[in-house]
Amino acid sequence: MAGQVTRGTATVVLAVVLAAGVSGCSDNGGGGTSDAASKAASVASSVASSVGAEVTAAASSLASQGASALASATAEVGRTLESIKNSVDAKDDVKLGDPSTDGSGRTTVTVTADNTADSEKSFAVQVNFRNGDGTLLDVVVVTVADVAAGSSGEATARSTHTLTGTVKAEVGTALRY
Repeated sequence: MAGQVTRGTATVVLAVVLAAGVSGCSDNGGGGTSDAASKAASVASSVASSVGAEVTAAASSLASQGASALASATAEVGRTLESIKNSVDAKDDVKLGDPSTDGSGRTTVTVTADNTADSEKSFAVQVNFRNGDGTLLDVVVVTVADVAAGSSGEATARSTHTLTGTVKAEVGTALRY
């Protein structure tokens, strides 16, 4: 997209420069200069509008792709949680740390699960990543595996893509099985 914007800007500049050159070469007694400049301005305006439309379309496409990716991630999380049999709600036994950003730009958060059962259990935890306004940005499932009875286990939830701005993490669903 940046290449398209740069090419579009270069086209506008080129149209203005060419128009100035054409108007400078006119020998119609001064009236042609104004006419050529007017035509150049019209061409430049048309090209600028076209570039603006391309940028708007690209931004709209990116927003659509983001919504599609979120819908896909949400569906996958739902399928994963539905596939777990013989589980119990363990949301009260799960805590999240503060979100941070890893070396590849992804948001991560530590998930701690306390096993209050009398035998070894695993946990499937849905982590929702939201922006400062509460808008859902991403959703993932992390497994805290094989936590001994009466103990705690940890795992790290990692966003599926780079998230920007203020990011908050919350437990959506937590299942102990």
